[in-house]
Formats: sequence, C-alpha cells, structure tokens
Amino acid sequence: MSGPFDLTGRVALVTGGASGIGVGICELLTEAGATVVIADRDEAGARAQIDAGAAADFVAVDLTDEGSIVGACAEAVMRHGAPWLLANNAGLQHREMLLEGTVDHWERINSVNARAPFLMIREVAQAMIAKGEGGRIVNCASSGLVGQFVQGLAAYMASKGAVAALTTSAAFELAEHAITVNTVLPGGVGTPGAIGAEGPPPVGPGNRKPPLGHCSPRDIASAVLYFATPMARLVTNQVIAVDGGFTIS
Repeated sequence: MSGPFDLTGRVALVTGGASGIGVGICELLTEAGATVVIADRDEAGARAQIDAGAAADFVAVDLTDEGSIVGACAEAVMRHGAPWLLANNAGLQHREMLLEGTVDHWERINSVNARAPFLMIREVAQAMIAKGEGGRIVNCASSGLVGQFVQGLAAYMASKGAVAALTTSAAFELAEHAITVNTVLPGGVGTPGAIGAEGPPPVGPGNRKPPLGHCSPRDIASAVLYFATPMARLVTNQVIAVDGGFTIS
C-alpha cells in the first residue's frame, strides 16, 4: 500500500491478534505495510496469522499478569524497536447478571479489559517516548457505551467505560510527546470470543440488526488503521463507533 494510509517501516503491536477482531486488524495493518507483532496467549492462533502473512512476529503474554505484560512489551521492543502503534484489542465478553454478580467475575473481566490496556500503554509509551518519534495508541472499547448492549454485561461495560476514560487521560498526558490516543467502539461482530462467551443468553437491544448490517473484523480494523496513519496526525482523544448505524435505529 502507498499513499496517506501507508505504514511501511512502522511497527504495530496488537493485543489479542490471534483471533476475532484482532485478525482483521493484523491483516489490514500488514497490507498497509506495517510490521505487525501479535501479543497474545494463543500461540497457535498467532502462528497461523504469521504463516498466512498477516503478522510478522508473536510475543506470548498473559494480560492478567503485570510481569507478563512488562516482559512481553520488552521482548517486542528488543526484537523490533519501539512500536509506532499499540492496538489494545484483546478483551473478554463473558456475562453475569448484575444481581448475581461476583467479585471473581468482576476482577477477571476488568483485569483483561481495563487493567491490561493501562499496563500496555504504560510500557509501550515509555518506549515510544525514548525513541522520540511520537506514536499512536488505539483502544478498543465497545458500542455498548452508546447503547448496543445486552443483559449480563455490568462488569464488561464498566471495563470498557474505564478504557474510554483511560483514552482521555492518556491522550492528555502523552500529547507533549506527539503520541495520539483514540478509541474505537466495535459493534456486533460474530467472533469466536463473542459466540463462545460464558453466561446467560444475551438479551437486549444489542441483538437487533443495525441498518447497515453487522460488522466484520476488517470493518473495525479500518478505524484502527485510520488512527494509525498520517491522515490522523492531529486527531487525539476521539471516538469512532463502527456499529453499522446502530445508534440511528
């Protein structure tokens, strides 16, 4: 790829790139010329993306463990240099009804969906700053924040709200280093994670078909790509909902 969306020579670190939306992100970033490094616990899935040409490398990470995150980020930097882009894509969608909620469920969801992006940003932004060329951070939250929700997502929605708030704070603190931070709100995507999510049936308005149809992983990836390119050099603390027009239905 050439032109305003060209990422040739750029390194992109993508959490959860071994499956689901992450696959679409890795594919599109690779097509744009980026060197994509998958950070995931699913080595087999990541290796499949590498074999298919959708990624260049893989670092193993347990997003519930701070030490693992610190080590994975250091490994990625050692192999490829400071990333230009960090895409915080990984997340859990398991459901538990609010009145039956447990601390274990809350902690499990928030450790991956909210605490891990904070730790990834902390580690990767330090490398970006040391390199001195700026950078891009994209956080994937959820279109549930603008109404596309179902029952049983109290912990999930709280974690994604935290990610959206984290974007604002990080954008403010990192602007002086020419690092932009933005949020993508994915709509419904039939990923293995969504289909196999644990918990009660997903009842609610999030089940209805949006006017433009349900999203694919590459639809979400397109927004991530935009934020990563020179086209978005002055765009920070912004939100793009890729939801098939759900909010007008």
